[in-house]
Amino acid sequence: MQFSVYQQSHIGGRKVNQDRMGYSYTRDALLLVLADGMGGHQRGEVAASVALQTLSSLFRAQATPYVKKPERFLEEAFQQAHLDIQRYAAARGLPETPRTTIVACLVQHNCAVWAHCGDSRLYWVRRGQVLSRTRDHSHIEHLIAKGLADPAERNSHPDRNKLYNCLGASTPPRVELSRQAGLEPGDVLLLCSDGLWGVLPDTEIVHQLSTHTIVQAVPDMIGMATAIAGNRADNTTALAIQWQGAGTDTMTGDDSVVSTQMLSEDEVSTRIDGKRSEADPFDEDDIEKAIAEIRNAIEKSSQLLK
Repeated sequence: MQFSVYQQSHIGGRKVNQDRMGYSYTRDALLLVLADGMGGHQRGEVAASVALQTLSSLFRAQATPYVKKPERFLEEAFQQAHLDIQRYAAARGLPETPRTTIVACLVQHNCAVWAHCGDSRLYWVRRGQVLSRTRDHSHIEHLIAKGLADPAERNSHPDRNKLYNCLGASTPPRVELSRQAGLEPGDVLLLCSDGLWGVLPDTEIVHQLSTHTIVQAVPDMIGMATAIAGNRADNTTALAIQWQGAGTDTMTGDDSVVSTQMLSEDEVSTRIDGKRSEADPFDEDDIEKAIAEIRNAIEKSSQLLK
C-alpha cells in the first residue's frame, strides 16, 4: 500500500503540550492515533502518552500483517488504554487519574474504520467534500442533537469544551466506532485536536486539504489557527494521510510518501512518540517505566494467545 503522511504539533500559548500523535504501519495495515490530554486534570500529557503507546503495542502484536477484526481491535485497545492510565495513577498514588481524549483510525485493504472518545476529530475528505466527520462527545453536540442549540454555535457556545467521554475517567469510556469506509486514491484522512478545529471552520479545513498537498496543508492550518488564537492558542495538532491505494507501490522521490510493499509480514514501522516535550515538567523516566510495563504485559498476553 502507499500513502502520503504528515504530522505536526504546536504548543500554542500553553506552558505544556498535552497533545500526542503518531502512526504505525505494517505491509498491509496502517494505524493513525491522536490524543489530547485534558488540561483540567493533572498530567493530561501522561494519559495521552500512555494511550498512544498502548495502541501502538497492541497494533504491533496483532497486525500480522493486518488486523483480523479492526472494529474489535479499536474497541478493546481504547478500553485497555483506559485501564493502563488508571493503573498508572493507582501505582503512583495520584490524587486524580490523568485523562485524555483520543481518535484513532485503522486502514487496511482499501478500507478505513475509526473510533473516538471526546472531541479529538477525524475528517474524511474526497474531492472537496467531507464524506464523514466524528461527532464530538460534548455538551454542545448533545444540545444540538436534542434541537436545543443551533449547529452554528459549535465553535462559540460556552459549553463546547464540556466533555462527557474520555479515557482515564472514573467510568469506562464509550467508544464510538465508524462503519467501514471504502477509500479511493486521493482521499484524505485528517486527525486533529480541538486547537485546530476550534479555530478554523470546517470549510477552511476542507479548502486547505483539497487545494494543497497535506505537506503544505497541515503546517498552514496549524499556523493559521495559532496565529488567529494568539496568546490564547490551545495546543494545536494534526496528522493527515492522503491515500494512494492498497496495491500502489511506486517510487516517487517524495519523502512524505510511504510505500510498504518491501516490508516483511512481521515487520512493523512506527512513528508514535509518547515522550514528553521539552516544556513538560514531569519525569520522563517515570513515563517510560509505565510504558515499558504496558509493553511487557501486552507481549506476555500475546504469547499466551499463540
